[in-house]
Amino acid sequence: MRGGADVIVVGGGIIGCAIARELASRGARVRIFEARTVGAGATRASAGILAPYIEGHNRGPLFDLTLRSLAMYDDFVARATEESAVDVEYRRCGSLEIAADDAAADAFRRASETGGSELQWLSAGDTRRLEPALPDSIRGAVLAPAHGYVAVSSLTEALVWAALRHGAELETGRHVRTIRREADALEVAADDGATWTAQHVVIASGSWSGQLEPLDPAARAVRPVRGQLLHLAWRGHPLSHVIWGKDCYVVPWRDGTVLVGATVEDVGFDERTTAAGVRDLLDAVCELLPEAWGATFLDARAGLRPATPDSLPIIGPSSSLDGVVYATGHYRNGVLLAPLTSAIVADLILDGRQDPALVLTTPDRFP
Repeated sequence: MRGGADVIVVGGGIIGCAIARELASRGARVRIFEARTVGAGATRASAGILAPYIEGHNRGPLFDLTLRSLAMYDDFVARATEESAVDVEYRRCGSLEIAADDAAADAFRRASETGGSELQWLSAGDTRRLEPALPDSIRGAVLAPAHGYVAVSSLTEALVWAALRHGAELETGRHVRTIRREADALEVAADDGATWTAQHVVIASGSWSGQLEPLDPAARAVRPVRGQLLHLAWRGHPLSHVIWGKDCYVVPWRDGTVLVGATVEDVGFDERTTAAGVRDLLDAVCELLPEAWGATFLDARAGLRPATPDSLPIIGPSSSLDGVVYATGHYRNGVLLAPLTSAIVADLILDGRQDPALVLTTPDRFP
């Protein structure tokens, strides 16, 4: 049996690394376990969009959580960058949600009227003045100035380095299989039979949360949904906003490349990029931005996003194993919700403080 820690975090994606950094920065002894390499799963295939007004069209509980987390993002990135000395591309450049027809324009115009100063309806002409690469056929767009994006790979790298500089330890290539209570501690066992102990264990393993034993009903509720993403070198008019169309979105980076995403595929644990996925995204982006026909294809990526039946993340203590805390099921909002999730989990473990959001995200909501 290996030496103990205050907290073991199972999962080295954006959520696991954010939690580890937050805990370690507050003085906890933390050990991170990742079955592959840090950020190798859904995190790698994320475009890093920070857009609660698009993801939360229905203005339900998820919308409230994403707004809270977006408000934390400036400080979240600044602290991770300062503590790690890793540069992170992060821009609040705003987003444009494009109305391709009159029906969409009517719906978006109504939505902007209830969004206060955070949403602005733009005519087709005003939209094209902001983004000349858009076609003449558009009917307008909703501008959300507070939206933006973050480079997820570099942010994850910054978070894990910050955690390490605060004394955390990292175990990659370690596939955790079981968690069980032994006397006054939790014992975590890996595939090779090696074990470690801790007072608390955070399950932040995304789509793979249900493969840990023993299982809570909450863990069984998480299912993988594949999302494919393209990386293109842009050669048309420079893009200055995140652009969201009916069938794809486009994220412009400072280096002149763009990310195009994303498919939504219920295919189990199949992490392949496919010809069908690439073709669908290419067709969609060329319809949204015709100059995409001249872009250079650089890369295609795929990741498995951890979805839940009610589209809310699972954050909170296990009902069956004292000391275990879940932080999974974030689906398409893991990057956006990383600051809030890490703060909620650290408050719960270190201070016993119950954030009001835990009523919504409790693992107990799944029978």
